[in-house]
Amino acid sequence: MTRPELAVVVLAAGKGVRMKTALPKVLHAAAGTPLLGHVLATSEHLGDAVGAGPRIVVIGAGRETVGPWLTATAPAAIQVVQDPPRGTGDALKVASAAFGAASQVLVLSGDVPLLKAETLKLLVGALERPSPAAVAFLTAKVPDPGEYGRVVRDGSGEVLQIVEAKDATEAERQIDEINAGVYVFDRDFLDRALPLLTAANAQGEYYLTDLVGIAVAERRRVVGVEVADAQEVLGVNSRRDLAEVDAVLRRRAADAALDAGATLFRPETITLADTVVVEPDAILEPFTTLTGVTRVGTGARIGQGSVIADSAIGARAQVRPYCVIDRAVVGEGAVVGPFARLREGTELGPDVHVGNFVETKKARLARGAKANHLTYLGDVVIGERTNVGAGTITCNYDGFEKHLTRIGAGVFVGSDVQLVAPVSIGDGAIIGAGTTVTKDVPADSLALSRTPQTVVPEGGAAYRRRRQAAKDAKQKGS
Repeated sequence: MTRPELAVVVLAAGKGVRMKTALPKVLHAAAGTPLLGHVLATSEHLGDAVGAGPRIVVIGAGRETVGPWLTATAPAAIQVVQDPPRGTGDALKVASAAFGAASQVLVLSGDVPLLKAETLKLLVGALERPSPAAVAFLTAKVPDPGEYGRVVRDGSGEVLQIVEAKDATEAERQIDEINAGVYVFDRDFLDRALPLLTAANAQGEYYLTDLVGIAVAERRRVVGVEVADAQEVLGVNSRRDLAEVDAVLRRRAADAALDAGATLFRPETITLADTVVVEPDAILEPFTTLTGVTRVGTGARIGQGSVIADSAIGARAQVRPYCVIDRAVVGEGAVVGPFARLREGTELGPDVHVGNFVETKKARLARGAKANHLTYLGDVVIGERTNVGAGTITCNYDGFEKHLTRIGAGVFVGSDVQLVAPVSIGDGAIIGAGTTVTKDVPADSLALSRTPQTVVPEGGAAYRRRRQAAKDAKQKGS
């Protein structure tokens, strides 16, 4: 029997008024990833297990920002625009043209980032078993239902309807079982029921929740699936909610790293995105932040306060405290920092040392190369065992274009050297301190460019006497 194809619709058109923000709510980050990113990742994890079909994201308010983010982050997702905003039911109507051949439709909220794929698999399964249903939806029991819709059941526990808080009677508001806003619909039922929605309610909007009432009226099976952990369906409507969600996601990721054999000192201070992989025997010190597609290799150590995004840290590498690493590769056994900044395109080979207050960008350093102090290396290729002295910079930008510097193997670059690109330094060359290199240096050569030093005997003492006399005369005149 062919598994039903599932269309996934993510509702991301809301304004997020209570967030008091110019940034669309779904793009606010929790544990380093936008809320919408967490929801999309969960939908991806469903994969073949539920016959995943098209992913459709309904955007509206803030679409000039959300749309480009989606294009860059989830290019396969189908974007549809809801304008004007007329409720969740209308949003699903807008999305319906993109359902394709799907026989089931899963509806998620872009501001509910804690849902697990396993929970969604259970929900989808409930639509089919033990007998086909028109709709299944997630519920949770909470001590303070607040403004969530209430799930109304009959005496035998069958779902009768979902009542929005603004439309609920006082008795209905006492119900502690809430609608989590996550649904899966039978496609045939949905196609027939969507046109029946009306805006006859306190908000003047089309509610998805009314589809439950339509199904009940048709005597179709409706399933409310209560989640084991109510925290999983926590939605973000305020900054307080965002902070709570962030803490949960960080704790989840920290627990996963601990379970995998990593050591985390003071895990409550560490921010890990759920896309980060921390291998066994890696060590994360307090207040580290790792986001994006980042991997920390076996036995590596990440120092306190370091921030790493979309980077690979090799086995046994050391990232000392307060480094910033973005879209870079750190090789096995390499040492970085403290206070180093590795920018995009940096690739450090095995056993490379990049020390304090060194900045790199599109820099490739081969095995054993060193740049230990106060150096800028941009658009450069450096060979094995080369030593770059303190204060050295590659002058890679001429005001119009970036240019490449090539430094061979076994080169010694003295302190305070300027390498004016494009330029090449041959293997084994020595560049004297204070040199400005504007021409290629052949292998095993010595390059120097210094103004001859002049020494005037007693000149320092004479200078001090002259300046002091001038200062005394000025003070006497005033």
